[in-house]
Amino acid sequence: MSTKPIYYLLFISVVFSSCNGQEKPRQLTDNIDKSIPQKTGYPKIIIDKTTSEYRSVYCSLQDKAGNIWFGTTGYGVYCFDGKLFTQYTVKDGLSHNNVYSILEDKAGNIWFGTTDGISIYNRKKITQVKLPENFTPSSSNDWYGNENSTKKTVWSLFQDKKGIIWIGSGDGVFCYDPSAGLSTSSKNYTRFLDNYLLVNKENLHLKMVDCILEDKSGNIWFGSGMPPGMEGICKYDGKTLVSFKPENEGWIRNIIETKNGDLLFTTRRKGICRYDGKNFTYVTHPKGIIPSSMMSCLEDTKGNTWYTSDYGKQINDTLGGIWKYDGKIFTKYSTKEGLTNNSVFMVFEDRNGNIWVGTRNMGLYKFDGKTFTSFTE
Repeated sequence: MSTKPIYYLLFISVVFSSCNGQEKPRQLTDNIDKSIPQKTGYPKIIIDKTTSEYRSVYCSLQDKAGNIWFGTTGYGVYCFDGKLFTQYTVKDGLSHNNVYSILEDKAGNIWFGTTDGISIYNRKKITQVKLPENFTPSSSNDWYGNENSTKKTVWSLFQDKKGIIWIGSGDGVFCYDPSAGLSTSSKNYTRFLDNYLLVNKENLHLKMVDCILEDKSGNIWFGSGMPPGMEGICKYDGKTLVSFKPENEGWIRNIIETKNGDLLFTTRRKGICRYDGKNFTYVTHPKGIIPSSMMSCLEDTKGNTWYTSDYGKQINDTLGGIWKYDGKIFTKYSTKEGLTNNSVFMVFEDRNGNIWVGTRNMGLYKFDGKTFTSFTE
């Protein structure tokens, strides 16, 4: 008789726990219970002698905990905790070792956009996301220019103010609502252009979207990339999708919003284009910058604007590099200042004000305002 109250209390506890669990949508982290084994970190990124100009440090992000993530083409991702770099590759669950975009969502999960779709790290395990059938990752070919693998490449990731995650791929733009349930279910990923309320009079396809940004007014901007993209600067105001091609430029590589509300677009052939809310105008470039070589841009906390160039060693060693514009003077940094390659893909500012630079041949550098320190060995 004395054991019955115990069983009764256990039963009530289970019932109430089950009901409370149903009140909240299940997140990705609910479905993961296996941790990645403890990995060894190193003071620098370690590369082998076979590294070529096609292997680069391509993208970066600093998470809420202060860790800095670096996505590479060929070496997966590295997490830098301020002292050591820890590498994650396909051996750890990553869907591909080519990583072109990184996002930390509001729940703290880290998303990686790769040549073969998306992988998500919840601080315990990397999970490959199940996407719609026409977007299922395929690893049949390592070359991103292959028609099949290009469609599966996730070039850009962005989470808007409402929490919706936008996925820019070679096969169009997809949206994911984290509150809908487990992210491993394909029904939670919808093709943006399938929205029947969307007004798309220009019949835009949004393929090869290199970058996505939400401005202060809530507009979503898309940068259409290389062929078969080439649809220029696309804007979604919540109802209508339109495209702009300043001076007939259709290939957009990067978007940032400056402190004064202007948008800067890095283009493939024309350099940097500025939008002030009314007009698109191209920024005047200093002597030595070749507009057709520009890759990305950054406005740092001091108000300086940084421009990077992919016109490096493989073409002409005297060209390329990275420029800083303080509002009056352009300052160039290249191999003369310590870089080993003038072909610069990535520029990023950490919370301490350091500028990080990623180049071809897996070059990674930190600039403290005076000196470039290499983090590649």
